[in-house]
Amino acid sequence: MLIGNKKSKKEVVAEFRMAELLEAARVVFAGKGFQSATVDDIADAAGVAKGTVYLYYRSKREIYWAALERGVLDLFEETRKNVESARTPEAKLHAFVATKIAYFDRHRDFFKIYFSEFGSALTQPAHIYKHFEGLYLRYAGLLTSILQEGIKRKVIRNARPEMAAHAISDVIRGVTTQRILGWSKTEIDDEVEFIFDFIWRGIERR
Repeated sequence: MLIGNKKSKKEVVAEFRMAELLEAARVVFAGKGFQSATVDDIADAAGVAKGTVYLYYRSKREIYWAALERGVLDLFEETRKNVESARTPEAKLHAFVATKIAYFDRHRDFFKIYFSEFGSALTQPAHIYKHFEGLYLRYAGLLTSILQEGIKRKVIRNARPEMAAHAISDVIRGVTTQRILGWSKTEIDDEVEFIFDFIWRGIERR
């Protein structure tokens, strides 16, 4: 029986176990790719029996989508919170850039499967699960709204905010890829400042 919004012990244990499985799944999928990874691999990485995985997820595909969704939603909520705490369009854009780069840097396994899915959209558009198309557009919409506010306040030039949002996301993804491949040795704070300055100087209204 639940009292108010208090979760039962069973629900708390289930949430904890699912979080462990999703974390293990991200590591396995990032290292082996979807095709080569197995449910046994995920169970081993999580330190549980294979049957435990199937208590929560019906298939390898289902746990893959769940792992990707959890990461996307966590990234969105962290970014939204930091953006909303900033006061100006310039500060909001800085928060957006800094949060996304830092999140990917902390969760490199997640970035690998994120990039694998959304990076393949051009060559395999039908491959992207429609639910994640919506999540991606929701995230892009957060950046678009920052640019629209800047245009309204006359601090950003009218540079087609939706197109600019996708271009900015591509720049951030490119920088993150270099970090994860080990091609960039720059401190993350310096990298954030460089990327923000690069973007801001291109869109600010002079």
